[in-house]
Amino acid sequence: MVFGVRASKYRHIYTEPPKPEQCWTGLRLSIATGEQQYVKASSKYFAVALSGAGGPLAIQRLDLPNRYTPDSCPIICGHAGSLLDFDWNPFDAGMIATASDDTTVKIWKVDADGEEWGGRVLSEPLVDLRGHRKKVSLLRYHPTASNVLASASTDTTVRVWDVEKAEEISVFEGLTDIPQDVVWDHRGDQYAVSSKDKHVRLIDGRTSVESHSFLAHEGTKSTKLSYLHPGDNRILSMGFTQRSGRELKVWDLRDTSAPVHSETIDQAAGVIMPFYDIDSSVLYLCGKGDGNIRYYEYNTGEKALYSIGMFQTTISCKGMCVVPKRAVDVGINETARLLKITRDGVTPLSFIVPRKSDTFQEDLFPDCPAAVPAHTADEWVGGSSLDPVTMSLDPADAGNGAETSTTKKFQVRGAAQLKVELNEALERIKYLESKLTEASVKY
Repeated sequence: MVFGVRASKYRHIYTEPPKPEQCWTGLRLSIATGEQQYVKASSKYFAVALSGAGGPLAIQRLDLPNRYTPDSCPIICGHAGSLLDFDWNPFDAGMIATASDDTTVKIWKVDADGEEWGGRVLSEPLVDLRGHRKKVSLLRYHPTASNVLASASTDTTVRVWDVEKAEEISVFEGLTDIPQDVVWDHRGDQYAVSSKDKHVRLIDGRTSVESHSFLAHEGTKSTKLSYLHPGDNRILSMGFTQRSGRELKVWDLRDTSAPVHSETIDQAAGVIMPFYDIDSSVLYLCGKGDGNIRYYEYNTGEKALYSIGMFQTTISCKGMCVVPKRAVDVGINETARLLKITRDGVTPLSFIVPRKSDTFQEDLFPDCPAAVPAHTADEWVGGSSLDPVTMSLDPADAGNGAETSTTKKFQVRGAAQLKVELNEALERIKYLESKLTEASVKY
């Protein structure tokens, strides 16, 4: 009998624990129970919630590992309650949204712009979004439209915001229990939301009309979601069996009467966070409380998942996120970088595909999403449906500089700046009135 071996570029993918000087340590992290990842990254920075009043959020540079001190990085501290989630704007590496149990969502700008990097405390947000009646537990920026943000709350609503206008686009009120996860599809036409009632619902982002719902997992613990390859109409759910076993399911959204793939992982208690890399078709499964990271390859032709390996360590994970692809080091064939929260810090994990050649590997690094929106919020609300704008990762390609959007970004102003502008306007009015009086002009 002849046994075949399935060909895969990622069969030998590996990672090694980083050296201590490559990690961020000394952080007093806030990692209470909840639905969030506790860490998220843009292409320049990452954020972690710290213990303390007002929901402090530390902003660290990806290129500057250090031992945390109050003067080592900026701190966002502007909520009246604990910080529950946050998300980076995919088209502005220095803009982040935060959500709190004070029922508000706030938008912040954290770029240094010539200022001293460490020691700053940001307490005045650029935008304050109010509408939820209870704590806001989840935030997800839109993948293709500029300044569109989804927020989910324990008031069992999901609200989609136009951040630039500081107003709601739509509100979904069809949940029967608290939300556990929210994810946008590839184009951002719809989002999927899982909730404690064990159902997954597909919602039109523009109108908040529910198009479909299905029972995903029998267990009562949290269900996490991830859309798979664009155009495949497949979504992955990570949840629990009725006997509390962790399980993976893949669903064809055209027929959810039964999953097209189901696999029991193990009997551990931690929630598994799925991260799907569209560029490589590799799925990373990271469990809270686990020391292991499992990775699978999704075959887009066969529409099937294959296990390709596992990274094993004795250091448990408290939270995890993926760094945007445009921030990886293509020189060492780093196809993905994950940030792992441990007991007192953050550890970067680079996933590398070994190659003999030191030239740019086009097959490993197809064009990836750029920091450029495909359309504005108004265009998206009007019905525009576009794939993400992409860029080349080849250092020799001019497209590698697509970190800055060519689309005009909105300029939000805080209360302090508005007060200064108002005083300047009043002084100008006073001056013009005096000139009219001098000219004996009645007004």
